[in-house]
Amino acid sequence: MSSSQTKRPLSSAKAGPLSGDIRVPGDKSISHRSLMFGGLAIGTTKVTGLLEGEDVLATADAMRKLGAKVIRDEDGTWHVTGVGVGALREPDSVIDMGNAGTGIRLMAGIVATHPITTFFTGDASLCKRPMGRVADPLSEFGAQFITRDRGRPPMAVIGTDEAKPVTYTLPMASAQVKSAVMLAGLNTTGTTTVIEPKPSRDHTERMLRHFGVDVDVKVNDDGGRTVSLTGPVEMKAADIVVPTDPSSAAFPMVAALINPDS
Repeated sequence: MSSSQTKRPLSSAKAGPLSGDIRVPGDKSISHRSLMFGGLAIGTTKVTGLLEGEDVLATADAMRKLGAKVIRDEDGTWHVTGVGVGALREPDSVIDMGNAGTGIRLMAGIVATHPITTFFTGDASLCKRPMGRVADPLSEFGAQFITRDRGRPPMAVIGTDEAKPVTYTLPMASAQVKSAVMLAGLNTTGTTTVIEPKPSRDHTERMLRHFGVDVDVKVNDDGGRTVSLTGPVEMKAADIVVPTDPSSAAFPMVAALINPDS
């Protein structure tokens, strides 16, 4: 038995001028890291302007399950009281990262060098994405990964309590993989180094420094960069004002530009 849908034509009408004020959402990458780094720091971090999308809220829930205290005030300010590097609590249940690809990869780096077992899952889309790009270098620290076929979530990360420092050369520039390796290095005795063939986004390096971590960055002769840190480290709480995302501002800006008298 078959059924057919009635096709309906789409129509549009000219809009009048646009006016008013909007608040541009906060940057997603920095929002993720604000919650993670606040949860690893000693003390309470105040976060203003956090992007409250589903991906970032999944990271907030993940940090709670790992022992951090994460609360939101009525005015939208977030407060994260950390447990300190090396003191994460083994979660009582599976951590659901929703659709947060950045979240699950960076979280894998954090838990890889803590002596806990962490189970991650996500939505249908996330569970189609291979995690081998982060599992391979993180395994060099001594962590173990159990995934479905082709390295896809759900994923179990069995962290190590005898992490060995790693020097890892990225096959291609990737801020996520670089960050995962660096975060694993936070609780590793010795110097962890990432060599990238060309510069990638440096949110992690900048924000770790803001939380008191000494991160060394050198420009290589071929234009790439070598990023290193020596652990274990003690991160100190540091307030964050999340900058807005320029790409999100583009939509209302274009709408105003193409509507006369806006």
